[in-house]
Amino acid sequence: MSADFLSWGLLAATIVVAVLRAATPILFAALGGLISDLAGSINVALEGLMLIAAFFGVIASVQAAAWFPGLPVWTYPWIGCAVGVAAALLATALLAFFHLELGADLIVAGIAINILAAGLTVFLLVTIAGDKGSTAGLNSPALPSIRIPGLADVPLLDTLINGEGGQGHHVLLYLAFIAVPATWAMLSRTRWGMWMRAVGENPQAALAAGIPVKRVRYAALLLSGMLAGLGGVYLSMGLLTLFQADMTAGRGFLALAAIFLGARRPLGTMGAALLFGASGVLATQLGAVEIPTQVVYMLPPFITICALVFAGRRGTQKSRSTV
Repeated sequence: MSADFLSWGLLAATIVVAVLRAATPILFAALGGLISDLAGSINVALEGLMLIAAFFGVIASVQAAAWFPGLPVWTYPWIGCAVGVAAALLATALLAFFHLELGADLIVAGIAINILAAGLTVFLLVTIAGDKGSTAGLNSPALPSIRIPGLADVPLLDTLINGEGGQGHHVLLYLAFIAVPATWAMLSRTRWGMWMRAVGENPQAALAAGIPVKRVRYAALLLSGMLAGLGGVYLSMGLLTLFQADMTAGRGFLALAAIFLGARRPLGTMGAALLFGASGVLATQLGAVEIPTQVVYMLPPFITICALVFAGRRGTQKSRSTV
């Protein structure tokens, strides 16, 4: 009986690990989108920002090895991570400039960034790697994993904390879940967080109170772009060790849905990201059996729609009960 329990426990722990890994890029982008949304500037460009960071992270790590052969090998993926996040920040700064300085509609500008990212990454992929599908022909380094020692005698805990086989979790996975309480603390316990929420709720009143509204929205959008960039880097230098065309596969849009499904709170957003990660894992498992691929691809968006309908009905019921 104990052997059966251990087997089922290890299976459950392995599934949980898979869900955590699948949810990490969504969680990064969702936390970024939550911050900008609370500041009154919803960032619909999360998908494109993740794609840009994923591409430039891989390319920069490969080029760093060629340009700086004297550096320690472990520095190359970190250079790639920094360049990938910087590229996402640059695209976010462009988005913020067009919206806050030139008066462009934020939704339209965000969609334009998404379209630009999809086309630009494929163009540069063909130009640099000679392949419009992926960078599989390049020797792309990966960011390291972190292994917590001393858990080998507790198989279930070792699998949960250190992943399947006890090899450790990716460093950005830990960072994503650390970012949840950090985001909560920033929004609830710091002056900038209170400013962001005040600007999002009533920008005119915030401006009258002396809060620099434009500066706060710039900061919120740039922080959003940084977190989305980390999610993109995780995709190409953690979940995989290469860049594929359109590898974000709608995760940026799932992140937007996670914000509202999570009631615009960090903990709720994390729960929604885990739900979407679980739907992705389920779709992957169903792909291994004889189920039409069309049904498999429909599963994550179907779960997303059902979850949003449930969240909308719950919000409607609460508003009625308060009347």
